[in-house]
Amino acid sequence: MSSHVAHHFDDASQQFDAARLGMWIFLATEVLFFGGLFTGYAYYRTLYTPAFIEGSRHLDLVLGTINTAVLLLSSFTIVLAIRGAQTDNRRATIALLAATIVLGTVFLAIKGYEYSVKFEEHHVPGASFSLGETHDEAVEPRHVEMFFALYFGMTGLHAVHMIIGVGVVAVVCVLAWRGHYTSQYYTPLEITGLYWHFVDVVWVFLFPLLYLIR
Repeated sequence: MSSHVAHHFDDASQQFDAARLGMWIFLATEVLFFGGLFTGYAYYRTLYTPAFIEGSRHLDLVLGTINTAVLLLSSFTIVLAIRGAQTDNRRATIALLAATIVLGTVFLAIKGYEYSVKFEEHHVPGASFSLGETHDEAVEPRHVEMFFALYFGMTGLHAVHMIIGVGVVAVVCVLAWRGHYTSQYYTPLEITGLYWHFVDVVWVFLFPLLYLIR
């Protein structure tokens, strides 16, 4: 029996299936978690549609689009990293995992810059919230504040998941560098890829909901 197979599994295939099932169950709970936020967003958007459109107008569509492209590219690189392990191409696996880490970090850096701009423009919900002089006078500012509360809540939680994801990818990258993964054993890579794809999919929904409201 392979040294990678825990004693309570019959073989590597059974262990892999169990690990994958466990991750899918975990992701199902994450869907429920984010689903509540999406439901709240849909409810308040229905109530305050003009205000949400106004709030979206204050977001940077260019940066949001770049971040979307960055995340989609990172999903591609982690898929290729897994393929590298499946074909015993250790060098490609390490390089592509490192590329995924860089892309994830770029995403977080851009999102951090967006947040800093929102602080400077007083678009953070609270006592200092203000839309300035460029907003539609017919829109109630406190309704726009609700949009930004959801914006920071949803993108902030997504960013936390991204930070965790970058950390996990960094760990498996180090393990790949140490030669832990081969075509016979790459389960942690596969499970990490599932998590990374989930985080990317969440952003694919967040981007149009927050940035493309018209």
